[in-house]
Amino acid sequence: MKGSMAGKRVSLSEVRELMERLGITPNYKGFYYATYAVGLAAEKPERLLLVTKWLYPEVARHYETTVNAVERDIRTIVGIIWSENRKVLEEIFRCRITSKPTVSQFLAMITSYLMRFI
Repeated sequence: MKGSMAGKRVSLSEVRELMERLGITPNYKGFYYATYAVGLAAEKPERLLLVTKWLYPEVARHYETTVNAVERDIRTIVGIIWSENRKVLEEIFRCRITSKPTVSQFLAMITSYLMRFI
């Protein structure tokens, strides 16, 4: 792949506000991991192409934790959003979502939303 995709600076406060709108608060580690991951992905969207090789390791280094912990804790918040705030998720993405998104899909959807509308 030649060149790189155009990135956009998304503030962490914008990501935090969206997470809180989805019902996720700072008492979950996944809140911080997802917020940071979305900020990185917005800055350099190609990070979303290899989430487990590029994005999770960067988040894990930043928070001095493991890649597995990053993935697990973001998966936890995706599950909470899916079970408790699915309607808000569908409003944000303007479509009906029939199955719980994977962590990679969730991060891509949140990043895309913020890059388009914020």
